[in-house]
Amino acid sequence: MRPARLGVLLSGRGSNFLALQAAISRGELPAEIALVVSNVAEAPGLARARELGLPVAALPHRGEPDRASHERRVLAALVEAQVEWVCLAGYMRLLSPAFVAAYPERMVNIHPSLLPAFPGLDAQRQALEHGVRVSGCTVHLVDAGLDSGPIVVQRAVPVREADTEETLAARILEAEHQAYPEALRRLLTESWEVRGRRLCFLGGGEVKKV
Repeated sequence: MRPARLGVLLSGRGSNFLALQAAISRGELPAEIALVVSNVAEAPGLARARELGLPVAALPHRGEPDRASHERRVLAALVEAQVEWVCLAGYMRLLSPAFVAAYPERMVNIHPSLLPAFPGLDAQRQALEHGVRVSGCTVHLVDAGLDSGPIVVQRAVPVREADTEETLAARILEAEHQAYPEALRRLLTESWEVRGRRLCFLGGGEVKKV
């Protein structure tokens, strides 16, 4: 199977990007990172990508006349790099429906809660405030809504009585680093389809969905 060409979008440290790259290096994920894009020129994740010798693009949104103008620059960079799948790895920009439509069912995100619970920002704080006993992370396809796309993989993380936002976030992040490569591997190697709001793996062999 030819490796899928991934475009990674990040705004910060990019730890999930590094987890994907590590899985690729171990031969567990049939993909290659074709481009790492950040809207923050000084993002640690972008610096790490440079250290790894990966193609990068720093495309700050500040100074752009509007969101559409910035998204056109990002999409142009992804197209030039022949990106087939887009992976959001802590990209702190809400994407427009037009941007999402450029990669239908080929854009993936990871969120630090068991969606549909606690979408959006501060998911760990929301979990603690609601007193849930179990939280976790969700890998999902991206649609035009907020953390509302079809769920690919979830991993549960117990919430402890003494947890703070920081301690809970740290344990959830460990689960994210396992869930994201697993989800992407399944999307690339298994037969699946979206039925309504559900993503269903069909079984019956390893067939990449195109």
